Amino acid sequence: MLSAPAKGGTFSVLTSSFSPDRLGARGALTFAVRYGDGEPDVVSPMGGTSVPLAVRRLVVRFPAGMGLDIPNLNACTARRLRAHGARGCSAASQVGGGYALTKVHAGTQILSERIRLRAFVGPLHNGQSTLEILAQGYTPLGETLVFEGEMRFGRAPYGEELVLRVPPIHTLPEAPDASPVLLSLTLGVSTHRLVRSANTVIVPSHCPAGGFPFASESTYADGSVGSAAATVLCP
Repeated sequence: MLSAPAKGGTFSVLTSSFSPDRLGARGALTFAVRYGDGEPDVVSPMGGTSVPLAVRRLVVRFPAGMGLDIPNLNACTARRLRAHGARGCSAASQVGGGYALTKVHAGTQILSERIRLRAFVGPLHNGQSTLEILAQGYTPLGETLVFEGEMRFGRAPYGEELVLRVPPIHTLPEAPDASPVLLSLTLGVSTHRLVRSANTVIVPSHCPAGGFPFASESTYADGSVGSAAATVLCP
């Protein structure tokens, strides 16, 4: 696990896993990016008294040979999600879910909020798959946002990459925007829920020496950029 901090001192830590962990399998991928200030080996989403820089763009790079298998393109648009929430889109368009944690300075306090994430297949863009991620907070802020993402071809040793645009997370009047301190997202479904028409992740059929490489690159509100890398051991 490697991490390079942004100029502002914010570190990110990336973790990844496949389910099932079997070459060529259809299933799910979970990745998580944690943010914090200080040394990368002690980044804790809930600990500490500081708030990291807000993230504006996140790129997650996947190993070569991994891909999304979407049998039926039941696309859902960001506009429908903003207007109607998850009920505005077909269940067949959902491709995953997860959660995020955010922090914000509110006077002398630091407020934390857990946010539910639901990922949907978006319309094709330049022949590439897109994702629309509905983010629903509850307490204390109750903010609802849509993150737009796009799958692109990456460069070796990686295959495709997911580019997520993270909008400002507004909070209380006269308070700064909230900062994500953890983003965990699962794409696809695990084996015990697998049906023929399910949207899944395809595990690469070949594992390079040393394991499957993953990487992330985060662009923060001040324009600085930080990176992290992780390796999933071969099955």
